[in-house]
Amino acid sequence: MASKRDWLEAGFKVLTESGVPGLTIERLSGDLGLTKGSFYHHFNGMSGYRADLLNHFEAQYTSRYIDGVERQGGSGSKLNRLLDLVLADEHAGLEIAIRAWALQDDEVRAVQERVDRLRIAYLRTLAREAGADEADALARLLYLVLVGARQVVPPLPTADLRDVYELAMRLLPKNATG
Repeated sequence: MASKRDWLEAGFKVLTESGVPGLTIERLSGDLGLTKGSFYHHFNGMSGYRADLLNHFEAQYTSRYIDGVERQGGSGSKLNRLLDLVLADEHAGLEIAIRAWALQDDEVRAVQERVDRLRIAYLRTLAREAGADEADALARLLYLVLVGARQVVPPLPTADLRDVYELAMRLLPKNATG
């Protein structure tokens, strides 16, 4: 039997490959090789599934990063640790699919707005901790680079995105990124 997480991860895969039109119980069941009954064991219909999917997206691709940076000790700046975590995950297609979905659905738009605000606020906090003179602008710059790099066709390769971030990090005081 598939876990709730298995169903949610399958939803991420469907969103990435086919967008929200592909997100059906039939498709998910088929992809997992399970019955619709298994789906209903975990979710209260498709609207419940979509709400859980959005919550899982926020937890996996926002909260998990923040928690990981805050828990991890050691040398190096928190901004560099965040960059390493974000660039290690290959989920650019999912981010694109969620943003496209947000253009069509007010509930998804509200989640995307909350995620964007939370991500930028955390970047602002890290930029302030690193001693950035213009932490608000730097936070927006770092986030817009990520969003833009994933929206261009084809998306900017991770190595190239890392180069852009290294350039942006030079805006920090010399001792902030060590």
